Amino acid sequence: MELLVKSLQNLLKAPYFCIMIEDKNQEHTSLGSLGEFGLIEHLTNKFKTKNASTLKGIGDDAAVLDFKNKSVVLTTDLLVEGIHFDLSYMPLKHLGYKAVVVNLSDVYAMNANATQITVSIAVSNRFSLEALEALYDGIHKAAEVYGVDVVGGDTTSSKTGLMISITALGEVDLESVVKRSGAQLNDLLVVSGDLGGAYLGLQVLEREKQVFKVNPNSQPDLDNYTYIIERQLKPEARKDIIKLLKDLDVLPTSMIDVSDGLSSEIIHLCKQSEAGCDLYETKIPLDPQVISTCEEFNMDSTTVALNGGEDYELLMTISQKDFPKIKGNPNLTVIGYMTDARNGMNLVTRGEAKIPLTAQGWNSLDSDSES
Repeated sequence: MELLVKSLQNLLKAPYFCIMIEDKNQEHTSLGSLGEFGLIEHLTNKFKTKNASTLKGIGDDAAVLDFKNKSVVLTTDLLVEGIHFDLSYMPLKHLGYKAVVVNLSDVYAMNANATQITVSIAVSNRFSLEALEALYDGIHKAAEVYGVDVVGGDTTSSKTGLMISITALGEVDLESVVKRSGAQLNDLLVVSGDLGGAYLGLQVLEREKQVFKVNPNSQPDLDNYTYIIERQLKPEARKDIIKLLKDLDVLPTSMIDVSDGLSSEIIHLCKQSEAGCDLYETKIPLDPQVISTCEEFNMDSTTVALNGGEDYELLMTISQKDFPKIKGNPNLTVIGYMTDARNGMNLVTRGEAKIPLTAQGWNSLDSDSES
């Protein structure tokens, strides 16, 4: 995949996120040469604590945290090679960064401030020390960007590839916690950013992977897909939206992050809140690159936004009285409103027909699913 990897390296220009191209002449250090404890020390010696709630981080039998009068939120995600990521086009630095981001996104969806993470990996002997250094470089960069402390974890061997489990913790005042279950009748349905880019980025990468299998000397041209590929390989959690809402003095009535597609997340909010919803097709925010790529792939852009997933935007409901505070804000889009549960959960099409929403997000338990 060297040509594809080189193209991706040119595409993602951020100086830190250069894709690690394998040098055939480079000497690789086996993990066994360090031993378990030597490996852990080598990979974690750059992590320094920065949050006041972290009293003791890496280096003891357990971390010691003190959140004083704050409530604590906690979430865990497990990423498995071949199920959640494909290393033929996912650089290890990006993978480390993304593994952190997907967890922090859940913390922000509770309207909390992320403060600590633990990182556990299971790795096979086909990975060198240099490969794990690249993975942990991405984890370290994400920890720096989002201001979280890496306070522990575990490292073990695997016979089936790479597995990454990250647990994220955050703090929030109890009265500021936002759940999925608080949406009220006539609340506005609001989403941050734009949708569908990550899924289309994945389609482009999968296409180039198949082209490479047929012609290893082909030179991928990815210049027209910069935004959507970055949305797939290096997503960002919307910490900025939590700050924005606080600055605007807006407390959502319910909130969830968009990891499995807009349709699935709306259904979660409605079921937890015992409400219905009308989502307007014409209001769904789409980047121009998403629209043009949908045309190229002969895909419906609305379907991509509804069912694609991995956008990690924040979907929320807010009271109508708060609408003047968010009106015209480029980071937030009103896409519908909450109705009585008896009205169901519907997509209002451009032709003003109502179509029931269905959850068709990616199913990790389906053996035929791809990441």
